[in-house]
Amino acid sequence: MELKVIKIESKENLNVIIGQSHFIKTIEDLYEALITSTPTIKFGIGFVEASGDSLVRWAGNDAKLIKLAKKNAYEIGAGHMFIIFMDAAYPINVLNAIKDLQEVCTIFAASANSMEVVVAETEQGRAVLGVVDGTKPKGIETEKDIVKRKELLRKFGYKS
Repeated sequence: MELKVIKIESKENLNVIIGQSHFIKTIEDLYEALITSTPTIKFGIGFVEASGDSLVRWAGNDAKLIKLAKKNAYEIGAGHMFIIFMDAAYPINVLNAIKDLQEVCTIFAASANSMEVVVAETEQGRAVLGVVDGTKPKGIETEKDIVKRKELLRKFGYKS
């Protein structure tokens, strides 16, 4: 077995969701879940088929995000994993719809941070072991940091 770290290639301010499912129908169902969750969403999905043709399947409504999704899904290459690149929406807007899909097994990460995917490769194929999301802590939150956090949530419209 060989361990690999695959850096997710993304653009600033894009949100990324990485997960795993069990069925080729996933690409169609993810598309429907995303497009019906919020009217402004722009997205691209890459899905790694784990048998048969073993292709990277794809869907979306934005050519640049589809291109990113296909490239990153191919680089990760782990069976039945999917990656979604989103703009004009946040994971909080779509995660419940994604998790409610019958074939979705796991969500590894949902973030706009830089990410690395830890992959194990065997003779049979690849598996996602986990996702490094962002950076390690630089300290402990202070009272001033709490005020900044609450202001940011209000700026995003998630608190009044």
